[in-house]
Amino acid sequence: MTSPVISESKRTEKHSSVLIVEDNRDQQVLIRYALQQSFNKVKPVCVDNAEEALAYLDSCVENQEELPKLVLLDLYLPEAEQGWQLLRQIKEYPVGRNMPVVVLSVSNADEDIQRSYQLGANSYIAKPLEYEQWLTYFQTMRLYWWETVTLPRQPYKR
Repeated sequence: MTSPVISESKRTEKHSSVLIVEDNRDQQVLIRYALQQSFNKVKPVCVDNAEEALAYLDSCVENQEELPKLVLLDLYLPEAEQGWQLLRQIKEYPVGRNMPVVVLSVSNADEDIQRSYQLGANSYIAKPLEYEQWLTYFQTMRLYWWETVTLPRQPYKR
């Protein structure tokens, strides 16, 4: 059996944004840098909390700007309940229903993983300890979210 050939398509040629919701500034820098090294054309948008994340999504809609292609959501903002609340809000937001959300967490607890998926997370990833692991994660994300799947076009309407 041969491997499928992944061809460059028009959907991977333009810059797309990734919304990074992370309350730890050091983690923001690390994630942003690894993301930029792993993706050819990506615009990382970092916010510190749920309010800033929702304000950013609102501004995209109001200004008819392209919504993020992917959301990377730190579960503990600083409490898990805050991450879950934001996940719920994004998935209930009309323009956020189809927006992929990848939950990032230091937790491997079954209850954190279960609840994240129950609330609509598209993936749950334990945060790696080493930078090289971040690069591997993001290269895999790029292959999947940018070059393999076809996502629905995000409308600007609320």
